[in-house]
Amino acid sequence: MARKRTLNMRMSVALPWFLLLMTVVPAVGIGTPATNVLRLTSPAYRNHAGIPARFTCDGRNISPPLAWSGAPAGTKSFVLILEDPDAPDPAAPQMTWIHWLLYDIPASVHALPEAGSKHLPAGTRAGTNSWKRTAYGGPCPPIGRHRYFHLLYALDVMLPDLYAPGKARLETAMRGHVLAEAQLIGTYQRTR
Repeated sequence: MARKRTLNMRMSVALPWFLLLMTVVPAVGIGTPATNVLRLTSPAYRNHAGIPARFTCDGRNISPPLAWSGAPAGTKSFVLILEDPDAPDPAAPQMTWIHWLLYDIPASVHALPEAGSKHLPAGTRAGTNSWKRTAYGGPCPPIGRHRYFHLLYALDVMLPDLYAPGKARLETAMRGHVLAEAQLIGTYQRTR
């Protein structure tokens, strides 16, 4: 009888925690396909693969083709950031180097062609990269193999004109408006 009472006591203590978890963790149907998963890809290279030289300072220094899908309902615009967290040396990174910032990419746009930085979709605005330019700057690592993160964000607003913002100012303006995000990572090492 004492054992039954102990078991009932444990259940009564555990039950409120179980109910709390049920209210915090949303239920997902088994076998239900994921919908509205934002994906970012490039026909020029696979995720975590090498970036072809034509998109770098050793080549034509043009932006790679990009495509995305799975934007959630309510998406009004996209933001694209290209950054290198391994600067200047991947063995001892000291900063994140910003290569490209775009915002207010219209929700109707789902791709940028090769060299698309030269002909941006109407309404798209550019931010200022680490070279203090509002243009694409391709990978140009001084030493070692660096990782380059293309970060895509779906927003529930069109942002106001931020007058060529840097990354920090752009992220501040995005706060509270990100519906989904995706990334594509490429690598590059100069052969010099």
